[in-house]
Amino acid sequence: MEISSFYPVIGTTRIAQTRDFYTRWFAFEITFEADWYVSLRRRAGERHYELALLDPAHPTIPESYRKPVQGLLLNLEVEDVDAEWERLVVRGGLPAELDIRSEDFGQRHFIVADPSGVLIDVITEIPPTGEYVEQFATGS
Repeated sequence: MEISSFYPVIGTTRIAQTRDFYTRWFAFEITFEADWYVSLRRRAGERHYELALLDPAHPTIPESYRKPVQGLLLNLEVEDVDAEWERLVVRGGLPAELDIRSEDFGQRHFIVADPSGVLIDVITEIPPTGEYVEQFATGS
């Protein structure tokens, strides 16, 4: 199978607020917008990232799954997590769900939440320490 695209679709009743959150704080651009669906894209040189927002009550969703998102965590790896902490939390005023910290398993990170309750883990990789050094696959 050849995959031509892959992206998360967040089921949310707060489409406008969630759209505004990702366009304001993470530089996503709107590529399609209806009252029940918004498609977002962020370009970074040759790479692009996509995210969509969908009203969970829309009839394209099987009836037994028509619920807002719960328990989703999006990882955003960045070059300088400390600069993003400063921009988003210190100057931007976003509430931190997890304060910035370094982890032995090889991440310096913090977590914020979007208006739909999706957690966003902003991460910069750092060298792992202790037992975690051995747990990484060779060549990773």
